[in-house]
Amino acid sequence: MSFGLPPVLAYALRRLLQAVPVIILIMVATFLLLKLAPGDTVDALVGDMGGADAAYIARMRAEYGLDQPVWVQLWRYMAKLATFDLGWSFVYEQPVSVVLMDRLGTTLMLMAASLSLAFTLGIALGAIAARKAYSLTDNLISTLGLVFYATPSFFLSLLFIYLFSVKLGWLPVGGIKTIAGFYTGWDHVVDVALHLIMPTAALSLIYLSFYMRLMRATVLEVADLDFVRTARAKGAGEFRLMIHHIMRNALLPVITLLGLQFSTVLGGSVVVETIFTLPGLGQLASQSVVQRDMNTLMGIIFLCSIIVVVVNFLTDVLYARLDSRIELA
Repeated sequence: MSFGLPPVLAYALRRLLQAVPVIILIMVATFLLLKLAPGDTVDALVGDMGGADAAYIARMRAEYGLDQPVWVQLWRYMAKLATFDLGWSFVYEQPVSVVLMDRLGTTLMLMAASLSLAFTLGIALGAIAARKAYSLTDNLISTLGLVFYATPSFFLSLLFIYLFSVKLGWLPVGGIKTIAGFYTGWDHVVDVALHLIMPTAALSLIYLSFYMRLMRATVLEVADLDFVRTARAKGAGEFRLMIHHIMRNALLPVITLLGLQFSTVLGGSVVVETIFTLPGLGQLASQSVVQRDMNTLMGIIFLCSIIVVVVNFLTDVLYARLDSRIELA
């Protein structure tokens, strides 16, 4: 029931209601899996301290609520989560929400830049390859796509660091900004952009091959459909055919892939952010696993789940916008 709401708002409300039980299941399953892993936050803190007596360890576990049964801990955590209270980070001595917000901007910048680069270049190269199918250009583009697909992101990251930072000295080796630079205004923007070039390239090249190969196959398929032949018979030029007829329809499966791969890029950012020491959610997740900072790790998973739900909703809306035959139902 839409209760007279506009279609987009009714669809958004329906998707939100559908997403709630999914996010709850993700959080419950993640909580239980983390509890099955050996060690906890107290073990990590005691290890950093160089050890402690049994009484002190027991007192810390009681203070953090880790002496309670797993089901009691789960109920307490989910009750807090229902009020959007992500808990306290015992490692960073801050609320988890504050820790996440400090890191979220870096990850969103990296993901937006990587997906934009991969999507834009992928559809452009895929369309070029399809229009020159089975030619030298097509073979070259397809070979490059296969090479990018087969190369792990960590290897590309290390290769970029060695070539552009160590050998040529063109780009900073890591971080998100020059700490001693104290840049402001546009100088700060340029500094951040320079730090993001190599991480963006390392993360985007793998996904570029997906969009390129899918776009090539879809353009070849759409170009043989009856409505394209009809438009060509009516005298439509090749440029108009490609932009207004072929590309509009060929983009639909590519848009779908864009939404599906958003969560994959989130996972890939863990490796890239760790190698380039970017202060983002990926690096924070890696550190939280090592430090057994369960509240922070659960907060990252919760935040990423919400981001994926929002992105999938926007993908569906864009899909419906490109194809008027599709209704948001």
